[in-house]
Amino acid sequence: MSGFYVPPDEAGVVEAVRAAVAERAPLAVEGHGTKRASLRPVQAARGLSTRGLTGITLYRPAEMVLSARAGTPIPEIEAALAEHGQMLIGEPPDVSRLMGGTAPATLGGIVATNLTGPRRIFASGATRDHVLGVRAVTGHAEVIRSGGRVHKDVTGLDLRKLLAGSHGTLGILTEITLKVLPRAEAAVTLAISVESLGRGVAVLAAGLGSPFGVTGAALLPEGDAARGLSGPTALLRLEDFSEFLPHRGSALRGLLGGFGPLRLLEGEASATLWQEVRDAGPLGPVAEHEAVWRLSVRPRAGAAVAEALRAAFGARLLLDWGGGLIWAAGPATEAAHAAVMRAAAGAGGTFMLFRAPDALRASVAVLPEEPAPLAAIAARVKAAMDPAGVLNPGRMRAGG
Repeated sequence: MSGFYVPPDEAGVVEAVRAAVAERAPLAVEGHGTKRASLRPVQAARGLSTRGLTGITLYRPAEMVLSARAGTPIPEIEAALAEHGQMLIGEPPDVSRLMGGTAPATLGGIVATNLTGPRRIFASGATRDHVLGVRAVTGHAEVIRSGGRVHKDVTGLDLRKLLAGSHGTLGILTEITLKVLPRAEAAVTLAISVESLGRGVAVLAAGLGSPFGVTGAALLPEGDAARGLSGPTALLRLEDFSEFLPHRGSALRGLLGGFGPLRLLEGEASATLWQEVRDAGPLGPVAEHEAVWRLSVRPRAGAAVAEALRAAFGARLLLDWGGGLIWAAGPATEAAHAAVMRAAAGAGGTFMLFRAPDALRASVAVLPEEPAPLAAIAARVKAAMDPAGVLNPGRMRAGG
């Protein structure tokens, strides 16, 4: 790739796309490139980065609405929200360490990949569900706008959800408006030692089924030696006003006490632990010759799928979302990838090759094959949004 052009504004993005169409020269689109090693290698000779499109353009704390340009770093947005005791609802992960980099994720990158963290299970929905409006440049070199800056907006085609999770293949996000929420005053984590992954998922299910408002439910298959958590450990997070947490924590401890030894983590110990879970830190350092997969299955199938991956290639594992989200790391081989595909299909779930060397990413299906009717719809949408195929070609599927 000859290099990345960094437009200073939306008009520059339009001109770059117009030139790409005229010259039949596809673009590799990214923000800070934190997810460049994800999915398939983009088939493009030149790149376009949105990292020049920065800044919060609107923030109304009383209305819980924030707008920012796509290249704005997530830490900058989180800092602005923290000043008013608010937060991003989706708790987006910072995968820079997992990817072997240091640059922070951008707002556009998080929305384009629809990445969502542990709070996904707490009636919060995915990142796309909190997007109120977007501005984007299509493959026609035209600016489109969908949604707005209000919580209720149902006018026209919902391009917001179409663009969220499209990995830059349908349009280049230039500005995004999000709904935000108040940050909980305090949090505690119950850490329960269990004898097996199956038992751990049962603990998570019991916590999530309780009336105590669990906002995080994860399982560390190897525990966390640095925090004195040995062996499989189930984690349940409670967030609330400080005065209410002791009662809720005590009630949840009473419910779960029969599952195994229990520890209570508070304050910074709880917060940093969930940052690690959010960012898939328990997988440990990932070498260049290794791969990382992200599987989504029914929570009750999580333990069996995780055990199958461990048996197949000694996968290092993390289970989140009550057992429904499985992070797995292991050798970047076609055999390991085939085992992931079998495990996901056998559980009726999906998979994503989240990080791998180019050779593996270029030779395997990085996402499950779409049913023919859905694939036909996707092809028509791509043709309508990017008829010349200049935006991130081949990113999600070969030839697409």
